[in-house]
Amino acid sequence: MIKVYGSQMCPDCLALKRNFDYYNIEYQFIDVLENLKNLKEFLALRDEYLLDWCHENGDIGLPTSVLDNGEVTVHWEAYLESLGHEVLESNGAACTLGGSGKGC
Repeated sequence: MIKVYGSQMCPDCLALKRNFDYYNIEYQFIDVLENLKNLKEFLALRDEYLLDWCHENGDIGLPTSVLDNGEVTVHWEAYLESLGHEVLESNGAACTLGGSGKGC
């Protein structure tokens, strides 16, 4: 099952959830703001797999998905498209740093 690290306050995370729910994609949503254990798990994944990308894009890395094959990605839209699904809703880089984001 896919693990998704995100937050209920994150517009991108909510868009992922709506899309995954629509296509009946099974996933476990782990809210990183629910407790410190969840936050530590997310930070460890981000720091190991996504830190350079996050720095280059001014992004915190939410939502982060761990796919069934172990791949760690922030590109959930591309994952949906790889399954042959159309992305119904995407907020796209809502919470980038430096004022360039569109939703946070």
